[in-house]
Amino acid sequence: MNVHDMLFYSFSVAMLVCGFLVIFSRNPVASALFLVMLFAFLAGLFVLLEAFFIAAIQVLVYAGAVMVLFLFVIMLLDIKASERRKFRTLGVVGGIAVAAAFVWELETILARPLKPLSTGNQELHGGLEQIVRPFFANYLLPFEITALLLLVAMIGVVLLSRKELK
Repeated sequence: MNVHDMLFYSFSVAMLVCGFLVIFSRNPVASALFLVMLFAFLAGLFVLLEAFFIAAIQVLVYAGAVMVLFLFVIMLLDIKASERRKFRTLGVVGGIAVAAAFVWELETILARPLKPLSTGNQELHGGLEQIVRPFFANYLLPFEITALLLLVAMIGVVLLSRKELK
């Protein structure tokens, strides 16, 4: 077993542990921080695949921006400790149903023989220029509209969360 394999297994196990801690943590802030750690380990897997751009985007977008948004919503909701400690029967039954559906889907996928994605003689080229050029050439208007919608949503959240001065 070489270093690459050891890193893969350690990142994978760490992701599984963080995923279970996200689910079973009673504190929503701790759960969100475990999710940040999970995103960091996922970025490590992308680095092992030599997808450096995707790893950087994973850290910047998900571990940075999305988790800041999640933490802001958690703080804004101000969940009471008594509400966090209750188990809802419908939620537990729904969680078990989703887990069973996931296991069934996984068995269905793994029952088929795996086919290679390519013959191995083709080089994959996917640098930053090949990603950014079509993005800004073909999808500039949807990108700008999304940025405007996020700005309006952020202003709305700030206005909704501010406290009235007496």
